[in-house]
Amino acid sequence: MIPKLPPPAELLDLMPDAVCVVDAEGHILFVSAGFERIVGYTSDEVVGRRIFELVHPDDRAATMQQAEQVMTGALQLHFRNRYVHKNGHSVDIQWSARWVPEHGVRIGVAHEVTELRRAERELEHLATHDPLTGLPNRHRLQHELQYAIAHAAQTGDGLAVLYLDLDGFKGINDRCGHDVGDRLLGEVAQRLQHGLRQGDLVARVGGDEFVALLPGCRDTQAAHAIAQSLRASLCPPCTLPEGVFRLDASVGIACFPVDGSDPDALLAYADHAMYAAKRNGRGLGDPAAPRDVASGP
Repeated sequence: MIPKLPPPAELLDLMPDAVCVVDAEGHILFVSAGFERIVGYTSDEVVGRRIFELVHPDDRAATMQQAEQVMTGALQLHFRNRYVHKNGHSVDIQWSARWVPEHGVRIGVAHEVTELRRAERELEHLATHDPLTGLPNRHRLQHELQYAIAHAAQTGDGLAVLYLDLDGFKGINDRCGHDVGDRLLGEVAQRLQHGLRQGDLVARVGGDEFVALLPGCRDTQAAHAIAQSLRASLCPPCTLPEGVFRLDASVGIACFPVDGSDPDALLAYADHAMYAAKRNGRGLGDPAAPRDVASGP
């Protein structure tokens, strides 16, 4: 018996990936069985519909732009977007597509990457956040501060940076152990987050050092008021099985552009101002004091 190849559609249905054929306007002409496995819709449910209807609304514009590029003859490899599954959840997909002008169709092959994207997001979070407190880390702070400086320079909305160092934490950590210290740091992180305005950011940049980024903060007096509020949020005692602990913080303030025009300069000024306040035993610099590092903000 001479072997006979099955119809191409039957071969395509064996693929775990989805094969999709659409016309120039994006109307679906054919989908393989893999499309249903990934997106949940059968061929009968989607043929004739525009494929962009199934794309996640946030990714629709970029997907349409990519489709236009494919129709100019560009071979699209590894484009990612999200589709809305028939059950309502999002599905991350990676596409390869090409335009076949002699037939007037686009052919795409899609591979689901939902789990891969989840793992990538976890790695991205680990790279930009402190594992103990969940706050942004120094790397994320630098990125956000650079963006905030550019925005403040363009709009004149103002920008302030607060550098906080916990008072009394080292003694507690040495006396009671790192487990207690870690739990206190977690409590401090929560209190600082709750004490900030919407749009502000607080990062952990060292053992017991935190930096608050205050976009739109116009002057030292406004930053001073927020710093006082943050210190007040730390004052209530923290009760743990090991005892009742009280913390405070020394705070240094730097304002853009008076105290620095780039991330390193602003952080350095706020850091020096914090140590000046700690040495003077004030906890927080006087907003009316001269603007120099020696006296603090």
